[in-house]
Amino acid sequence: MSITAPAALQAYEWEDAPRLTVAVHGLPGPQGSKSPVGWGRSRKTGKAIPLMRESSKKVKPWRDKVSEAITAAILRGDAQALAGPVRADVTFTLPKPGNAPKRRRTYPAVSPDIDKLERSTYDAISTARAWEDDGRVIESHSRKVYPGEHPEALSEPGAIIRLYTLTGATS
Repeated sequence: MSITAPAALQAYEWEDAPRLTVAVHGLPGPQGSKSPVGWGRSRKTGKAIPLMRESSKKVKPWRDKVSEAITAAILRGDAQALAGPVRADVTFTLPKPGNAPKRRRTYPAVSPDIDKLERSTYDAISTARAWEDDGRVIESHSRKVYPGEHPEALSEPGAIIRLYTLTGATS
């Protein structure tokens, strides 16, 4: 037995063209894994709490590059801050390992996790004030690729970020 929604509820009506498109060059850094670095006191309760630090040293440089690229696009007038629901399409181009076959297509089915790449990228987009918060994303499509092995791949590590809004939606 299959359940189908009424035709009007089956899909979102996204704008045909993205409201914001940027290509960011640099090594994508995953965000999410933390390492303990000691103990501190909570400002709110005064209780001892563990102090945590990002495990990956790639996160901060990546977030800075994404934030700078988006801020520059907004300042140039190529894009504007997005209001309402957002669809995010992101293609992450990762460096191809040296031991990977040269004449055969390979797939980056290895670390870093795509959700951790999204997390660092979405937080950087929030920092650049392209949207109010990454909670605005109601649909996303992300992929990891190697240079030259996908139509969306960059020639070097980085990402292509495309953000869409709903047709006629503002909140």
